[in-house]
Amino acid sequence: MSSCQLVWWFPTCITYNIVFIYFFVTDRPKLAENYTEDTWLKLRDAVGAIQNSTSIKYNLEELYQAVENLCSYKVSPTLYKQLRQVCEDHVQAQIQQFREYPSLDNLSFLKRMNRCWQDHCRQTIMIRSIFLFLDRTYVLQNSLLPSIWDTGLELFRTHIVSDSAVQKRTVDGILEQIELERNGETVDRSLIRSLLGMLSDLQVYKDSFEERFLIETNRLYAAEGQRLMQERDVPEYLHHVARRLEEENDRIMSYLDQSLSILLDGNRLTELVLLYQLFSKVKGGLPTLLQFWRDYIKSFGGEIVCTPEKDKDMVQDLLDFKDKMDNVAQSCFTRNEGFINAMKEAFEAFINKRPNKPAELIAKYVDSKLRAGNKEATEEELERILDKIMIIFRFIHGKDVFEAFYKKDLAKRLLVGKSASVDAEKSMLSKLKHECGAAFTSKLEGMFKDMELSKDIMIQFKQYIQNQSEPSNIELTVNILTMGHWPSYTPMEVHLPPEMVKLQEVFKLFYLGKHSGRKLQWQPTLGHAVLKAEFKEGKKEVQVSLFQTLVLLMFNEGEEFSVEEIRTATGIEEGELKRTLQSLACGKARVLNKNPRGKDVEDGDRFNFNNDFKHKLFRIKINQIQMKETVKILAYTFLSF
Repeated sequence: MSSCQLVWWFPTCITYNIVFIYFFVTDRPKLAENYTEDTWLKLRDAVGAIQNSTSIKYNLEELYQAVENLCSYKVSPTLYKQLRQVCEDHVQAQIQQFREYPSLDNLSFLKRMNRCWQDHCRQTIMIRSIFLFLDRTYVLQNSLLPSIWDTGLELFRTHIVSDSAVQKRTVDGILEQIELERNGETVDRSLIRSLLGMLSDLQVYKDSFEERFLIETNRLYAAEGQRLMQERDVPEYLHHVARRLEEENDRIMSYLDQSLSILLDGNRLTELVLLYQLFSKVKGGLPTLLQFWRDYIKSFGGEIVCTPEKDKDMVQDLLDFKDKMDNVAQSCFTRNEGFINAMKEAFEAFINKRPNKPAELIAKYVDSKLRAGNKEATEEELERILDKIMIIFRFIHGKDVFEAFYKKDLAKRLLVGKSASVDAEKSMLSKLKHECGAAFTSKLEGMFKDMELSKDIMIQFKQYIQNQSEPSNIELTVNILTMGHWPSYTPMEVHLPPEMVKLQEVFKLFYLGKHSGRKLQWQPTLGHAVLKAEFKEGKKEVQVSLFQTLVLLMFNEGEEFSVEEIRTATGIEEGELKRTLQSLACGKARVLNKNPRGKDVEDGDRFNFNNDFKHKLFRIKINQIQMKETVKILAYTFLSF
């Protein structure tokens, strides 16, 4: 016996007759008197404690909540200016420690500068953690405003490192340490690396240090070369040159992690070509450069994948990063096979550091590109995007997780008719089949076959229904889904209106008459409909799910209902019902009023029809609020019969 799932669709449905109910909205409660001033004083004290390395009097969660409260009441612009001013005052005061002690030797000066820089970075990170809500809302929405971290860099650059005397002494000190090391003395390489990183982060490395470093290096070895050619014979001179090259190679290795990062971050292709050529001439140079290349990709890519705050842009960031690294390997590293293989190994390593999430987000990214309404790309551009996606897809281990999410999203596109292009859908299937084999895509291909067969069946059903003596005022479309091909859907019994039940029985009689021995299982969770509604503004068509349909049709029979009354009448499960009511009364298209107001639906809430509803479109789609995705998608169960 074969088994099928049937999906409701009502392109046109029963017209509403609604009684007008008015609901008066009260203003948001006002902040307590002096709340803004008192809260800012508390936040300023906390910032001062961080800057002075003393204990903070208040709980960090309490401070974070205080910032969120102020932002919610439109105090963000003032709060941002106040925070910047406090930070600027503190940074300005730090310059004195570099002016008060001119007798400090260069090494002590460098250590003081490094300590000031490290303290500033630590303080900025702590301050940002308190003002994170401000940074992610107001600052993010104003592209001209630097983030809190960037503000910290800007202030340190402006008031400390850009001071001509301080910058000159810092660079002089670093060059002095390098010269001492070249002369055989031991120096603190970690100190030099940290200070070079500071100059890079503050975007003054090239102008303040690099040019002088190259000039000093050229001067040193030009003078030494001239002198030694006079003093030594050829074999001795050549051995000295070899030793110097080895020393410089070792020195470069010591600072390479920072230097290579600077060049790759800045996409400085010319310098990367020179770096590759230099290391090609040094014994053991390319293997060392290769390891730094591999480590850089793992580090940079790992930050993309393992930072939940970046999930929204993870896939696009991965695609951009892969394009960038491909370009470097091709343009700068002469398509060296070792570097290309190292890049592939590094991508596979970091993308699987966070199991399942990349697979899920890649599937959702593909869904966003294949869904109707995506006007970002032409057919040719979409094909190129899918090809790039497949390169990233090859690196992930959780391909079964990808399949589960991809199948679920594909089902939505097919059932709701939201695929942007059938050709693009089939092209993606072909790519997956080529990559993973026929077994991987067999069920996905079965879904397309079901949809094609359903179209043929509906043509026959419409001819059949026209011959009925009592034609229905509901137009019904049914998709017949083979159970083993589609995602598993939780069966749910609901109370359908008599007109729907009658039409359902008509279809069952028609279908089983043609396909004896088959078992039909209706899936109301997948049904959707178009309802005709009448508001003060005029008539509208509302595109809704079957659950939303059952709720809205109740208001043909009454003016106001409680949550419990709606649950009893519709038979919709409690959690699903609350999400349904939330979508109708708390979203962007509020065709129902909820009393009391709020973003969540509680047991005691009551609902009435919003006759004052307005919308610029004639047909409005009201999206159903979805449950949060579970990280246990690996346990997704598929039924087969």
